[in-house]
Amino acid sequence: MTTATLLAGSLVLATSCATAEPPAKQATSPTTGAPVEVSPVTTAPTKKPQPVKPTGNAVNVHKVGWTKAKVYAKGKRVRLTWWSGVAPCTVLHKVKVKETAKKVTITLYEGASPKAKDVSCIMIAIEKTTTVKLKKAIGKRKIVDGSKV
Repeated sequence: MTTATLLAGSLVLATSCATAEPPAKQATSPTTGAPVEVSPVTTAPTKKPQPVKPTGNAVNVHKVGWTKAKVYAKGKRVRLTWWSGVAPCTVLHKVKVKETAKKVTITLYEGASPKAKDVSCIMIAIEKTTTVKLKKAIGKRKIVDGSKV
């Protein structure tokens, strides 16, 4: 066998292996014990964060960190972005803004809506956004995540 033949055969084998789909995972039905095919769950990411407003009526309220703060409207508004759960299981309860001469501390509070009492909640992360209005333009002040203070 020549080197060229061996090399060509290896190349064909390598490319055919790289394009093959992985075999489907096998599981058994909990009720019948029969084999069932399991497919991976995929969710298409959303292109834009979901805009939300505070509800003011959530239960089990806690602080949640935001990932991005974008200042606009001549420094008078801040658009916050963060990862959260699906409503009504996870809703924005309130936004607290504390302004000083050197910094603006913004704290997001989330909880569950009272409507989520008898709802089955899926565990999936979605990106959300909300906008806060400042009393005074941001200027050179630093924006701080209140969940980390």
